[in-house]
Amino acid sequence: MRLNSRLFRATLSGALAGLLFGFDTVVISGAIDALVRLYGLNPQEKGFTVAIGLVGTVIGALGAGHVGQKLGSRETLRITALLYVASALGCGLSWTWVSFMAFRFIGGLGIGASSVLGPVYITELAPARLRGRLVAAFQLNVVFGVMAAYISNYIIRTMHLGAPEWRFQVGISVVPAAVFLALLFGIPRSPRWSVSKGRTGEALSVLKLMGDPDPEAELADIQAALAQEHVTANERVFQWKYRYPLFLAITIGAFNQFAGINAILYYLNDIFAAAGFGQISSDQQAIAIGATNFLFTIVGMSLIDKLGRKTLLLIGAAGCASCLAGVAWVFATESHRGDLLWLLVAFIAFFSVSQGAVIWVYIGEVFPTAVRSKGQGVGSASHWLSDTVIALVFPIVVTKMSTATPFVFFAAATVVQFIVVARSYPETKGQTLEQLQRRLMRA
Repeated sequence: MRLNSRLFRATLSGALAGLLFGFDTVVISGAIDALVRLYGLNPQEKGFTVAIGLVGTVIGALGAGHVGQKLGSRETLRITALLYVASALGCGLSWTWVSFMAFRFIGGLGIGASSVLGPVYITELAPARLRGRLVAAFQLNVVFGVMAAYISNYIIRTMHLGAPEWRFQVGISVVPAAVFLALLFGIPRSPRWSVSKGRTGEALSVLKLMGDPDPEAELADIQAALAQEHVTANERVFQWKYRYPLFLAITIGAFNQFAGINAILYYLNDIFAAAGFGQISSDQQAIAIGATNFLFTIVGMSLIDKLGRKTLLLIGAAGCASCLAGVAWVFATESHRGDLLWLLVAFIAFFSVSQGAVIWVYIGEVFPTAVRSKGQGVGSASHWLSDTVIALVFPIVVTKMSTATPFVFFAAATVVQFIVVARSYPETKGQTLEQLQRRLMRA
């Protein structure tokens, strides 16, 4: 099955939530030192400045599932776009540390909600044979946003704008946020959401527009799957019958962050500074990390529907554990610091081709239609809650213990991930959402 223009446009619009997600998540890495100097922040306050956005993401992720189930992914994504716009303007114009924190929290709500609804929207539009690659387009936009944030930080820093420099770094994301909001007014609703609301005619029309080879049969399968569940509009996701999908979503979300990916992205300049690199040099190294992240996510997208989700997770876990152990060794022995960049590049490559490409695809696949948005919210909340804890603790651990300590933890956690995935995770490639529902609900 080929990707038609309408499906491509809808996928791109939903995936742009990922670009803003990635940009807003790590742009703080360029501004945090200026904020520390401006407001005289201690290590705990520095960690809280990074983590306040993540507190918003947890709340946004948990709330988005309920709102998305009622209003639909498309309508709720429009709300997230407004949150992104408000956050970018507010952070850039903030007048106190408290006001900056408030607007960063608002941005976190948008990040959390979009991490749920962007993948759900694409998952429910995409045909089975293309679903892995299309949903991975969301992650590709996330890492493109990360790379764009690093490049933006570097370019703005070379402009030597002085004291207001950090305002431009955090405020420039208003431009892609406005574009995202505009694009959301030209895409259809999810056909599976439409069926759940009794709008079968609308659902059939969208399936035809998306190029489904047999839209009538697909519609009948969606209706049968919903009928089999005997669900209501207020179906709860925390039920015993959903225990297996919940286990998969919660563990993959937590393992994603226990690998240390976002801690590295947030504090990348500090990590390189601890190894003796200067500010501009650190920014250049960050761009190399961002470019690696982007390129290997493309590799992951090309493999996800061929090798499968589980295989990629196992390859990535083994590679990440080795690289993280190497980083811990560099800092513990205070030797071979020139190898730090290459170890981090290799880590990012392994992570991007596996966890990075798989996480949002996998969480969206393992839940039935009736609770997919809520289930995606649970998995996303697990991801962001783990991220919040690590972002808060990382600068404190580095200050009170050593830079090597968190990397020892990250390496050990990734070894545990390999064991859990090998023993407990099913493969989901090449199956329709309804086939997966029948299979996983029997597990």
